[in-house]
Amino acid sequence: MIRWYSFTMTDVKDYRITGKETPKGLVDKLAKSGFQASKIAEAAEVIREMRDEEVTVFLTFTANMMASGLRGILTQMVEEGLVNAVVTTGGSIDHDIIKAYKPYGLGDYNVDDIRLHKQGINRIGNILVPTKRYVFLEKKMNGFYSNLYKKKKTFTPTELSEFMGGLLPKDSFLAACHRKKVPVFCPGFVDSAAGLHLFFFRQTHKDFIIDTAEDLHKLADIVFEAKKTGAIILGGGIAKHHVIGANLLRGGLDYAVYVTTAQEYDGSLSGAHPREAKSWGKIKEKGKTTTVYSDATLALPLILAGTK
Repeated sequence: MIRWYSFTMTDVKDYRITGKETPKGLVDKLAKSGFQASKIAEAAEVIREMRDEEVTVFLTFTANMMASGLRGILTQMVEEGLVNAVVTTGGSIDHDIIKAYKPYGLGDYNVDDIRLHKQGINRIGNILVPTKRYVFLEKKMNGFYSNLYKKKKTFTPTELSEFMGGLLPKDSFLAACHRKKVPVFCPGFVDSAAGLHLFFFRQTHKDFIIDTAEDLHKLADIVFEAKKTGAIILGGGIAKHHVIGANLLRGGLDYAVYVTTAQEYDGSLSGAHPREAKSWGKIKEKGKTTTVYSDATLALPLILAGTK
């Protein structure tokens, strides 16, 4: 350790790859290398502390992550008991249901998008999704809605996710949440293909109503009953704010790990740093936080490897 002016610093350590590293051993090497590598190790440390302190942990993510292979790791986090509640977008529901039965394709960022459109293929970055997948989703959602309608006419997004999770193949994300009794909050559910099909279903079933506001009672109960709360926030948008906003009611989160590619200079919620959330009381003034600026498909596997 060296002291320079009023700062205490640790030496930057060069590292080499031997081929014999454990995943955690690699993350430990990254800890003293600088830049975002160090932040990955820091995020792993915060998550380990959340786990060891028996914190009630919220996981939030955006739909693009469910479209990627990260879906497997998100499911693993639920299966291993790392998270107690999930908040995501309607598109995540779409992708999980489709991928439970049919694969997505890996393509390229620089393909001819007009040609893709003519061929009935949709692009999410370098992930390709045939339109036929959404035709399949429409049939599945009509089945889910028809079966749920026989049981109840008014339902919440968490009840819908729980219902579908009980019917989906066991390797799906919603199925894992159903088994582990982890509620899946989806405040923007109608902004999705599944939400569009709900609109279509309601044309002949006017009394079939999704009550998003009612889920706030369930979310508030989780927040208020927790001794401490923490959040693993992947990306931004409505999923991110739904969690930090709910924790405002209890004086803020005790822990928060952000993984994002958004920047704060435009004042967006997606780019807002944890210190900004502290100004609102959405994270406690002494809350332990870190931000990793990285694509979550890169950062999250490394972070979780560092917690093992």
